[in-house]
Amino acid sequence: MEAKIRKIGNSSGIILPKEVMEELNLKEGDILTIERKGTSLELRSEDPEFAEWAEAYRSANREYKEVLKELAK
Repeated sequence: MEAKIRKIGNSSGIILPKEVMEELNLKEGDILTIERKGTSLELRSEDPEFAEWAEAYRSANREYKEVLKELAK
């Protein structure tokens, strides 16, 4: 599948085909995470509730790292 890079205002972007949007259950306004993998890009959809939970976990893990290590013994 191909997508052409287009000018969008002062930026550039790609248009996702309708079929991709439907298959991945995406809608206008959804947030996609872009990750560079060598010379490729990976797009992933973001679940806002999960992202909030994951950040809370990472924060607690950083803050209580030593305590968690002790509890794991």
